[in-house]
Amino acid sequence: MQVTETAAEGLYREFQITIPASELDDKLNVRLDSIKDRVNLKGFRPGKVPVEHLKKAYGKQVMGEIIEETLNESSQKALEERSLRAAMQPTIDITSNQDDVLGGGKDLEFKVGVELMPEFEVMDLKTIKIERPIAEVGDEEVNEQLTQMASSQRTYEAREEGAAAALDDQVTIDFEGRIDGLAFDGGRGQDMALVLGSGQFIPGFEEQLIGAKVGDEREIKVTFPADYPVSDLATKEAEFEVKVSAVATPVEVTFDDEFAKRMGMDDLAALKKAVEARIKHDFDLVSRSHAKRSLLDELDQAHKFDLPKGMVDAEFQAIWQQVLQDLERRNRKIEDEADSEDAMRDEYRGIAERRVRLGLVLAEIGNQNSIDVTQEELGRALNQLSRQYPGQEREVYEYYQQNVGAMAQLRAPIFEDKVVDFVLELIDVTDKKVSKDELLTDPDDGAA
Repeated sequence: MQVTETAAEGLYREFQITIPASELDDKLNVRLDSIKDRVNLKGFRPGKVPVEHLKKAYGKQVMGEIIEETLNESSQKALEERSLRAAMQPTIDITSNQDDVLGGGKDLEFKVGVELMPEFEVMDLKTIKIERPIAEVGDEEVNEQLTQMASSQRTYEAREEGAAAALDDQVTIDFEGRIDGLAFDGGRGQDMALVLGSGQFIPGFEEQLIGAKVGDEREIKVTFPADYPVSDLATKEAEFEVKVSAVATPVEVTFDDEFAKRMGMDDLAALKKAVEARIKHDFDLVSRSHAKRSLLDELDQAHKFDLPKGMVDAEFQAIWQQVLQDLERRNRKIEDEADSEDAMRDEYRGIAERRVRLGLVLAEIGNQNSIDVTQEELGRALNQLSRQYPGQEREVYEYYQQNVGAMAQLRAPIFEDKVVDFVLELIDVTDKKVSKDELLTDPDDGAA
């Protein structure tokens, strides 16, 4: 095998590789000899077919298999001999006449293009200092959660005769909607219970029923929002004929032991304790998320090195597809956004570069510290994922077991969290008490 480096620019390398025809012929003879006992050719006993006859009958087919194997093996060997690590699968371009090579007697010549993994040193992790926001769980948060629980169990009782519907009341209605005088799919309902102020219906619909009484008939005019899920209705003006058949008011909920028992707890004290523990767990998750974000910011700032263009391109395409899908779900186009497409692409390419850089840094930290994802951890994640598809658990499980790429995607966030937890134990983390609102504020909100 002859290897000549023909290009070296940044992380990109290109090699011209030549495999002599004699080497290919040797491999062909060995392969044909290994199958001669299984070949049946007219006029010859099994195992007695001359190699030349086998070449005529099967030579091109077997040579094709040998060439494919040789391309991959030679490319890998060329990298290993030079201690090079490929960032992505190398590209291979055969430059010799393939028919001549298949026929035997001609060298196999091909080019290999490959992007390399960058070489860099991980910073001294123990020098990192970050703040971790934490919030205490007070009575206000517990009572707020209890109120939400009560709302999900809320009952209603009929208002007195002739009473007008108020905010938070439940009205029972029949309705029929039209656009440009024509009925449309989903625009009709009977005996529909609607809590005024719940936001269950189209914006503006519920507000026009405040003050309605049993037996009232109202004409309600609304405009479907631009991001309405049914694109045919988005931005359309509609008129609804609505008849009110009942008005009910929410029954006051008393937080006592009986309420706690309805929630499956022994008494109110036990319920409050359970609610407090759940809120604290949620707060702890948010605190960790902030700490992780701060840590990743520090790692991103401290490591500057060339990135494999192919990895950045692939990450950008994945992000861009998500952007386009999100726009489609909201019935919007790129032209509707405040920034130009070029500005958006620049922004998301920057995000892609950050993700690739951090992915490489975290991978190196994990490698240096022998951090890996166990089969048990993968199994738990796969079981949890499969339970999200009732009745299809087996199919999901088999898909991931048979698909290396899908299993890698399942492994990636587990590995990242293990590395992040490892680093958080090493660095200087100072807890900073904040309010609940401060804790739950997205650090990107209001960012320029």
